[in-house]
Amino acid sequence: MPATALPASGDTPAGGGVAKTCDASGMAEIHRFFRAGFGEAPALVAGVSNNDAAHAEIVGDHLAMLSTGLHGHHEGEDRMLWGRLESRAPSCAAHVTRMKQQHAEMLVHLQELDATLPRWRTNGRTVDAASVAAALSGINAALAVHLPDEEANIVPVMESSLTPADVDALADHGRKATPKGKMFIQLGAILAAQPDGGREWLHKNLPAPARILWRIVGKARYERHRAVLTGTL
Repeated sequence: MPATALPASGDTPAGGGVAKTCDASGMAEIHRFFRAGFGEAPALVAGVSNNDAAHAEIVGDHLAMLSTGLHGHHEGEDRMLWGRLESRAPSCAAHVTRMKQQHAEMLVHLQELDATLPRWRTNGRTVDAASVAAALSGINAALAVHLPDEEANIVPVMESSLTPADVDALADHGRKATPKGKMFIQLGAILAAQPDGGREWLHKNLPAPARILWRIVGKARYERHRAVLTGTL
C-alpha cells in the first residue's frame, strides 16, 4: 500500500501547526544502524570461503546480533507505539495499519534468517550461505520500503502525540534487546552508521563516564571486531 500523507492528528490547530511534544529523532538514528548492518551483510556472507566454518561463525554471530536487534526494535513498536498512535492520533490509523503489515512481512524474512543461520555457522558451506543470502535479500528489500515510510509518516506523528517518557520507553526496550557481551559492538555499529561518525549521538545519548569508557575500552573492541568480521585481521 503506498504511503498517503495524513495530518498528524484528527484535530489540527487553527494556525495549521502542531505542537511538538517529544524528540523522536532517535528513530532515524537506529534505522541507520539497521540499514548499514543489513546492507553490508550480503557482502560479508559472500566473503566467507566455502567450508570456512570459523569465519562463518564470526559473520553468523554478527548477523544474529542484527536480527535480535531488529526483532526487539519492532516488538517495542508493536507493544508500545501503534496502540498509542491509534488512540492519540486517530487519523494516522491508515499509516499504523500499513506499519503493522510491513512488520509482518519483515518478520517472515527475519525468521527465515534465524532458521538458516545455524547450519551455515557450523559448516561455512557455500550451499548453505545461499539460503542466508536469500533471507538477507528479503530483509533488505523490506527495509527499503518500511524505514523511509516510517520516518516520513510515523515519526512526525510521534513528535506531536507521544511524551518523552513514551520515547524513552521505546529506546529502553531496544537497548534491552542487545545480546549479552555485544554492548560495545552494537554501540560501535550505531556510531559508525551516523553521518558524523557518531559524535553527536555520543553526547546526546551517553553520560560522560560512559563516553570515557567507550573511548578507553569500547572503541578498540569494536575496531578489532570489524577487522575480524571483514577478514582483515
